[in-house]
Amino acid sequence: MTSRRTHLLSVVACLAGAGLTLYAVTRVWSVQVEHRTGLSDLRTEQTGAESQPWLIGLALVALAGTGALLATRGRVRRGLGVLLTLIGAGIVAGAALARLGLDAGDAGASAAIWPFLCVLGGAAVAVGGVLAARHGHLWSAMSSRYERSTAPQVSPEKAQVPESPADTRALWDALDRGDDPTVR
Repeated sequence: MTSRRTHLLSVVACLAGAGLTLYAVTRVWSVQVEHRTGLSDLRTEQTGAESQPWLIGLALVALAGTGALLATRGRVRRGLGVLLTLIGAGIVAGAALARLGLDAGDAGASAAIWPFLCVLGGAAVAVGGVLAARHGHLWSAMSSRYERSTAPQVSPEKAQVPESPADTRALWDALDRGDDPTVR
């Protein structure tokens, strides 16, 4: 695979995986219905986030890490890939633990679908992290076009600072002529 393709694949996998995890973990994973005589049934729904609240935090960190993949380079990007791999593994483990710890009750198919999609999202984050850890140092970095360049230091005696209003008038006159007085 080319460097550009692995970069794109890694970023898309991490974004999609984190987004899928956020969506799936906020869906209903368990429904408990308590039948009460003479009263309406008491229905208690539980989401994956209620069972394992740190899954949302991991998914948000994965989103932030995906943005950082675009802004970093070299060893930092590779280290970020390792971190994203660990985050993906944590999402997979957390979703599996949450599902095993919940009684599906009357949730039906959603008791299996949402945890599976959450695991799938964590796996996608982990795959994107592995790609970044393996190939991240080969990817191009953001352009440094807009970074501040270090200007040469000018000694105070060489600096031409206007001393009177007449000197500032000369600068304005230069602007009127179309000259740039800041270029020397």
